[in-house]
Amino acid sequence: MNRFRFVDLFSGIGGFHQAMEQLGGECVLAAEIDSFCNKVYQENYGMSSDRNVQELDALKDIPPHEVLCAGFPCQAFSKAGKQEGLGDETRGTLFFEIARILRAQHSPYIILENVRNLVSHDHGNTWKIIKKVLKECGYRLMEKPLIVSPHQLGIPQLRERVIILGKYEPDNVEEPLSIKLDAKKKKNDNCIYDVITEEPVEEKYYISEYEEMVLAAWDEFYQGINRKVIGFPIWADFFRYEKAPEDFPDWKRGFVEKNMTLYQENKQFIDQWLEKYHQLEDFAPTHHKMEWQAGTMIDSVWEGVIQLRPSGVRIKAPTCFPALVAMVQIPIIGRYRRRLTVEEAGRLQSFPNPVRERMGEDRDSFVCDESDQQAYKQFGNSVNVEVVKYCARKLFAL
Repeated sequence: MNRFRFVDLFSGIGGFHQAMEQLGGECVLAAEIDSFCNKVYQENYGMSSDRNVQELDALKDIPPHEVLCAGFPCQAFSKAGKQEGLGDETRGTLFFEIARILRAQHSPYIILENVRNLVSHDHGNTWKIIKKVLKECGYRLMEKPLIVSPHQLGIPQLRERVIILGKYEPDNVEEPLSIKLDAKKKKNDNCIYDVITEEPVEEKYYISEYEEMVLAAWDEFYQGINRKVIGFPIWADFFRYEKAPEDFPDWKRGFVEKNMTLYQENKQFIDQWLEKYHQLEDFAPTHHKMEWQAGTMIDSVWEGVIQLRPSGVRIKAPTCFPALVAMVQIPIIGRYRRRLTVEEAGRLQSFPNPVRERMGEDRDSFVCDESDQQAYKQFGNSVNVEVVKYCARKLFAL
C-alpha cells in the first residue's frame, strides 16, 4: 500500500504511529488513557490521543481506515465463561474492545502487539481464544503469531514480542497466512558500542563514586580469580562457610557450595581482596553478589552492560541491552561509566532522533517527555518502530 489510513489504539507515545507514517500511513484516530503519553503524542503528531478505547462507539467514533494497530495490555482471560461462547470468554478484557471494534469496522488489516509469553499464557489457552475470536471476526491469521526482537534486525536490544498479523477475508479464515521471516541476526552479531557512542551527556547519567568503587572491586575480583566462565552467582557472604545450612532450599545450598569451592581455589587472592575492601562492609548487602553473564566475550566489567539490581550486580555482554521494560534499573554502559540516557533509550526503540525539546521547525525529531522517569517508562512500554515496520511490510505484501 502506498497511502492508507490507520487507527492507533492503546497508542502510548506512538510507536505504531511512527511505523505506519513511515510506510505512508495517515493516522485518523489515536486512543490512550495515560495523560503523560497524551501530552507527548500531541507534541509530536499534532493530534489528540486523549480517548478511552472502552468508551469509543465502534461505528460513530472511528473513521474509515485500512489498518488497525493496537499494543493491547495482556489480561488474564476468564475460564468461567468458556461454555458461553467466544465473546463471553474475552469480555472484561481489553482485547474484547479490539474485537468489538473489528466486528463493527472490518478493518482490512490488523497489527497487534503483546508480550512474548502471550503464546504460552494459561497453557496456550489465551492464544487459542484470541485466534478463535479474530477468526470469528473474519480474519485470516498465521497459525502462530510472529515472535520478533529488535536484535534480529540489527538493533542491540533483546526484546522478544508477539506480533499478530491479520487480513480481513471472512470467507477464507481457515487458510493460515503464510509469512516467513528473513534470515535474522543473532544476539551476538550486535554490539551496543556500534550504536551507543561516547558523547557528552548530563552529569546525572554518570555513575556515583560509590558505584564506581563497587564495580571496580568486582572487576578486580574477576581479573584475579582462576575462572573466566562462571555459571553461578558469586555470593561473597558464603565464601567462608564450611557447610551449606540445612534449612536452605536446594537451589541456594547449591550456590553456597559452589561459592565455597571458588573461595578454596582462590583463597589467598580472595582474602586479600576482602581485606582491601574492608570485608565489603561499605557495600550495600545486595552488592555482595555478582552475576557474570558475559561468558568469555569480554574480559572486564567495564566492557559490559551492567545492571545494579535488587538481586545483585549483573554483568552482561555488550551485544544487546536488556528489554527496555519499566526501566527500574537503568542499564550502565560499562565503557562510558554512565547510564543509558533517555534519548538513547528512544534510539533503541527506533524512534527518530529523540530530543528533549524541538529546535525551531524541525519536525524530524521525536520530542521525549521532560521527565526522565516518564520518558524511560514510555519508551519501555512502546513497540519498537523498526519491528512494526518490518512485520507490516510482510503483511501488506500478501
